[in-house]
Amino acid sequence: MRILITNDDGIEAPGLKVLTEIATEVAGPDGEVWTVAPAFEQSGVGHCISYTRPMMISKLAERRYATEGSPADCVLAGLYDVLEGQRPDLVLSGVNRGNNSADNALYSGTLGGAMEAALQGVPAIALSQFLGPLVFDAPDMFEAARVHGAALVRRLWENGVWDDGDYRVFYNVNFPPVLAADVKGHKVVAQGFRKDCYFGVEPHHAPSGRRFLWVKGGPQHTPTAPGTDAAVNLDGYISVTPMRADLTAHDVLSDLEARLG
Repeated sequence: MRILITNDDGIEAPGLKVLTEIATEVAGPDGEVWTVAPAFEQSGVGHCISYTRPMMISKLAERRYATEGSPADCVLAGLYDVLEGQRPDLVLSGVNRGNNSADNALYSGTLGGAMEAALQGVPAIALSQFLGPLVFDAPDMFEAARVHGAALVRRLWENGVWDDGDYRVFYNVNFPPVLAADVKGHKVVAQGFRKDCYFGVEPHHAPSGRRFLWVKGGPQHTPTAPGTDAAVNLDGYISVTPMRADLTAHDVLSDLEARLG
C-alpha cells in the first residue's frame, strides 16, 4: 500500500511524526509512506493553492519532501512530481495540533490537503487532535491520535464509503481532548456549528507605532448541537465526518427556483 501524507503545521511538526507512525502501520511492512509537507506552518490557509507564484520543493530524505506551499500544494506536488504519476492508494493529512471540528473545518489547511486529494480522485482522510487541559498536561498531547489512529484509519479504509463521483467523499476525523485510555470509541456525525463563536481581529501597535491586526478565534470548548462533531469530541468520542467539496446548498435549489420564477 502506498500512502502520501501531509499537514498544515509544517514538516517538523510533532503531529506529522505521529501521522508517519500511523501511516507506516497502516501501509504495512511492504508498503510505502511518502511525505510532502509545508516547509513552514500553513495553519488556516484552507484549500488555497499557489496559483500565482512558483513554490520551491526540497528533498530532505528518502520519500520525504518539503515545499514552500500550502497542504493542497503539497498534495499536487506529491501526485504530479514526487511520485512521478504513481498514484497513492490513500492520502492522510495531519495530525493537526488542535481540533478541526465544526466551523474550524472551513479554515483548515489540514482539510484543504484532504479535499485536494479527493478532487484528484484519491481517497483521503484528515486527522486532528482536539486540545484541552487533560491533553496539555499529558506527556504526549497526541496520545489519543497515536494510540487509536491506525486502527481507525484502517477501519475507514476497509469499510468506509469510497465513491467515484465528481466530488468524492473524504473524511474529517477529530480525536477528543482526553488521554487514550479515556477515549470512549468513535461516532459518525455531522459537522457542527459553534454558536456565538467567531473569528475576529484585535488591533495592536508595534513599537514603531505601526498598527497591526491579529486574527483572534473564539472559545474552542463551546459544544455544538448534540450528535455533531465538537459535541461528541468533548464527550470523549472520536468524530468521523464524511465530507464533499460540493458547496451547493441543495436544500435551497427548488425553493429558490420557485421564488425567482
